Amino acid sequence: MDLFSSPPPLAPPTSEEDKLAWLRLLRSRRVGPTTFYRLMAEHGTAEAALAALPEVAAAAGVTQYSACPREIAQREFSAGKRAGARLLAAGEPHYPKALRDIPDAPPLLWAQGDLTLLNAPTLAVIGARNASSLGRRMAARLSSELSKAGHAICSGLARGVDTEAHKAALEGGTIAVVAGGVDVTYPQENAALMRQIAEGGLVVSEEPPGLQPQARHFPKRNRIISGLSRAVVVVEAGARSGSLITARMALDQGREVLAVPGHPFDARASGCNLLLRDGATLIRGADDVIEALGLQQVAPQPAAATPKPAPAPADLPRAAQRPQAETRSLHARILGLIGPSPVAEDQLARDLSLPAQRLSENLLSLELDGQIARQPGGLIVKTA
Repeated sequence: MDLFSSPPPLAPPTSEEDKLAWLRLLRSRRVGPTTFYRLMAEHGTAEAALAALPEVAAAAGVTQYSACPREIAQREFSAGKRAGARLLAAGEPHYPKALRDIPDAPPLLWAQGDLTLLNAPTLAVIGARNASSLGRRMAARLSSELSKAGHAICSGLARGVDTEAHKAALEGGTIAVVAGGVDVTYPQENAALMRQIAEGGLVVSEEPPGLQPQARHFPKRNRIISGLSRAVVVVEAGARSGSLITARMALDQGREVLAVPGHPFDARASGCNLLLRDGATLIRGADDVIEALGLQQVAPQPAAATPKPAPAPADLPRAAQRPQAETRSLHARILGLIGPSPVAEDQLARDLSLPAQRLSENLLSLELDGQIARQPGGLIVKTA
């Protein structure tokens, strides 16, 4: 049983109206990527899933639930067009194949710029916002040389290492994954750089145009950076930095993690040194990155597991069909095992000795009720 296989293949929307239905479903309250794919697998189309949402919410005890109104989705669609961005759906030709392989791939992406970069060989170069002079020079040199070697450079448009990586790779092609809307610059000091990337590279976001980024958006952004890339190169990072979160997501996604060593007394190098201690590949320059990736290319790869087909809607047991007392008791047991620290869904299944499908449908009820939330990497956390 593999609870973390990539989302089942979906037939992409064939019209603007279909894409609008996808957008409505994804923007509906408490529907994130994992729930989106689950609802699509159960109901077949976004329209059918939208129609079923109030009933699913009612089964979870949520009254007066309504899906995202068509007008809201239409306004987002129009705002994206005004910004010169294109909305890409999973399964469409330009949607990045590498990103589609991760468990919580965004069903929809806003992209502004050169869409061909989404399926180019890509490396992420990330690191500290307060990077040292040496760290900035290292990021620039790595990105420039790797770009000339034929790799698109992906980063998060943050200060420090990210900024230097993007600047150095502008000519060869760079992808900025932003935490807010594709038309929102953060930090503001990178406004000119963001315009350059939109004109000659690519700006990507799963958030609505116009959204100002908040702290909770950055971990979601980070999984896209690593998901787009065949490897993640960490130049400088503190022991508790967002770059280390990205590196761990990369490992969870089966990506290679490479790190530049630093002085033990420099706090900005502590995260890289921790990664190296834990098995990341040490790199001193672009040649080391290319060599490491060459070894990865020729190494035998395990055969991809064939995903099991989703059960037909008629075969899916619903929590609403079980006695309410039994459902309440199970919900209490689930919540008793979840705290502020995230827990993996497969660990919950083992702890509760529950079939995956029954756990999933009850987690969906709790999610729609606002009692739990999903985090990148298939993790569950209690919200109240």
